[in-house]
Amino acid sequence: MHGHAPRTPEAERSRRWFLNRALLLGGVAAVATMTGCAAGETTTSPTGAATGGPTGGPPGGGGMGPGASEVKYQDFVGVTTDGKVVEDLYAVHSTGVSTAAIVKAAQAFLAGLSAEQRGETLFDVRADEWLAWSNVDGYDRKGVRMGDLTEAQRELGYALLGAALSAEGLTLSRNIMKLNAFLGDYNGGGKETLTEGHYFFTFMGTPSATGPWGFQYEGHHLAINYFVLGDQVVMTPTFMGSEPTSATYQGEQITTFEKETRAGLAMLRALTGEQRAKAVSASEQKSGVNMKAGAGADNLELPYQGLPGSEMTAAQRQKLLDLVRVYVGYLDDAHAEVKMKEVREHVAKTYFYWIGETGDDSAFYYRVHSPVVLIEYDAQSPLAYGEKAVTRQSGTPEARPTGSPGGGMPDGPMGGDPTQQHIHTIIRTPNGNDYGVDLLKLHLATDH
Repeated sequence: MHGHAPRTPEAERSRRWFLNRALLLGGVAAVATMTGCAAGETTTSPTGAATGGPTGGPPGGGGMGPGASEVKYQDFVGVTTDGKVVEDLYAVHSTGVSTAAIVKAAQAFLAGLSAEQRGETLFDVRADEWLAWSNVDGYDRKGVRMGDLTEAQRELGYALLGAALSAEGLTLSRNIMKLNAFLGDYNGGGKETLTEGHYFFTFMGTPSATGPWGFQYEGHHLAINYFVLGDQVVMTPTFMGSEPTSATYQGEQITTFEKETRAGLAMLRALTGEQRAKAVSASEQKSGVNMKAGAGADNLELPYQGLPGSEMTAAQRQKLLDLVRVYVGYLDDAHAEVKMKEVREHVAKTYFYWIGETGDDSAFYYRVHSPVVLIEYDAQSPLAYGEKAVTRQSGTPEARPTGSPGGGMPDGPMGGDPTQQHIHTIIRTPNGNDYGVDLLKLHLATDH
């Protein structure tokens, strides 16, 4: 199966449905989130991707999905500050860290599938399918669905995630899936997209110890893009989020994004008053959605903002690196250290930016941005959980006690103030190496 095949009429209809669903959930604002354009506004970036807003605008900045502005693999440029890729940041080389366990686990998972299932999940290594991921539950996904697999097949899938991720990364991923199921129960049940099983595997290329390949694992509030070339690994974009972020599910108390929240606050509080004045935005307000680099924002132009590492003390730069390590640490430990070495080399050009209040329980947004890493944390407005989650189209707020089952999914716009009970995060590799694209180009240019 080749990822560059034209979309079928059925696929095009599903995307029209997706746009209509966005209209129902958030009106014009939701469509602007998907397409990167404000009402009546359309611009084009130097790469040809539709953009909008003062910084080149985020298609799908809140994680809604590729929508009308989806970038094709052949047109991928990556996140840049001005549309121009910084060259010579990445190289094909040996890291000295084996990927044998990951390759073995991927081969075992594929071997455990039927021939029909393998046909559904295998794509070319340069397939557009890499870029066609989304955060929302109802997005039309390809691949094999975990909930449709046998228990043995699912265990092979979890074994692959266990080989590719750190223990913390795997735990967070599983907790996101469990809280997705909690949300389904909370909203009355009966919706298959709000379950632990509505997460999909696709494979780009064939798992190999030497050749390029990768996999994508995605569903509501979770999208992991994992590229492998020899012993090199790129695990971006990785989107993780949850609503709620804390709940009791099947007797287990689950809390997510505590480390991400605390590490961001620790970084901010390590700054002097003068530094904080530069890091904290004086012009942008914390809105329901501040994320820029969510699904569909693959060719985003995002200038640096905030305080650079060059203006920090050694201790403050270490706090900044500690913050980055939380997100890089979703990756298996040894490959995470390889990535952190790359991050440290650019720490002086790493910017820290903040929007919103600064209390322990405040809803805030922060960004870490360098030539080789982009991280966003965004506490968003409630959509489907809590007393302020939804304003019905009738204009009457739906008031149900937080944590209690409710009566169905929302059919109106987002409501209420941003809250730490709805968090979105993303980590990307700017300047062309999301999905390992730059490494693949170098590999093909030199080895084939």
